[in-house]
Amino acid sequence: MSREIILISISGEDKPGVTSSITEILGKYEATILDIGQADIHHTLSLGILFKMDNELHSGAILKDILFKCSELGVTVKFTPVSEENYNSWVGRQGKSRYIVTILGKVITAKQLALVTKAVSEQNLNIDSIKRLTGRPPLDIQDHEHLRSCVEFSIRGTLTDKNKLSDTFLQISAHEGVDISFQRDDMYRRNRRLICFDMDSTLIKTEVIDELADRAGVGDKVRAITESAMRGEIDFSESFTRRVALLKGLDESVMIDIAEHLPIMDGADKLMAILKKCGFKIAILSGGFTYFGKYLQKRFGVDYIYANDLEIADGKLTGKYLGDIVDGKRKAELLKLIAQVEKIDLEQVIAVGDGANDLPMLNLAGLGIAFHAKPKVKANARQSISTIGLDGILYFLGFRDVHIDMV
Repeated sequence: MSREIILISISGEDKPGVTSSITEILGKYEATILDIGQADIHHTLSLGILFKMDNELHSGAILKDILFKCSELGVTVKFTPVSEENYNSWVGRQGKSRYIVTILGKVITAKQLALVTKAVSEQNLNIDSIKRLTGRPPLDIQDHEHLRSCVEFSIRGTLTDKNKLSDTFLQISAHEGVDISFQRDDMYRRNRRLICFDMDSTLIKTEVIDELADRAGVGDKVRAITESAMRGEIDFSESFTRRVALLKGLDESVMIDIAEHLPIMDGADKLMAILKKCGFKIAILSGGFTYFGKYLQKRFGVDYIYANDLEIADGKLTGKYLGDIVDGKRKAELLKLIAQVEKIDLEQVIAVGDGANDLPMLNLAGLGIAFHAKPKVKANARQSISTIGLDGILYFLGFRDVHIDMV
């Protein structure tokens, strides 16, 4: 008695009952299914079943029954014999590392896909599957603001040069206006539990200290220091001290007005609602001010907030701050501390920020995302989002539109 391995490839109009009919025939002859995969693109079915028969005498009857059934269903079928050597080689490759490549943008073009898949193939990585996480775009595009497209690749193999691949993806992102995420496909990616956000220019669309400075009449001076600090040109703690000193004498009522009218970042409300629904712990780790962070904490149900406290005397800012400055090093320390308190592995932590002072926590977290960040920050972060709002993070976690739209 000899065994036979056969691959069935079926294509045609998708309709109920195709998979059921084929597996029923295989079950009738007690075939063993070794692998199975199915996809549907615009009502067109692509179904593959790899099966084994220990009794070669039955294989002819199986193929005949499947052929007749496919003819009856109006689909095309192809049979391909697979050698045991070929199959065993395939089994041996299952232990190879797996990765997820996510391409995200307002519109994804064939050129962008070609560049990304070429970079993957040059690393001798094999694409196992491709799926679209977003809905199909309309033919006549009018609402560019809310347009987004996302495709996810599952790839397998031994990565020969991760730095080269990362550099290539960074170049594609810069030239083609698309975001590319590259993550190891492991149990941590599927079980993130803590997300830590920067606040200014991340959760909100402004740098609050610049808003305060404008009200104090020193906007240009403070904004110049802020930009230099975000680019990493001067030490954050030094820049913070200098900027706060310029706010001396500002009335507290100005802070109340700014806090009540904070411009929330696009996609933040949807992202936070889904994260809370999924049981995430949420933290704000900011070089900004606790005074404003508390407004966001109340709005989003944030679990932890660590920022800087401004000294206020007789209803006015003194130009000084209280306690230690929350700089880049402190953000990383706080992220690690929260993870320990919550008993969460660092690989299960997401960090999101835009400035150079966010890099320590972005590089410490299992998934660090530079959000609409400066070029230097994007170059040193492992992932980045520049094309859409904060809810783009959900696609990096594998969420699909069908899940996102439920909230």
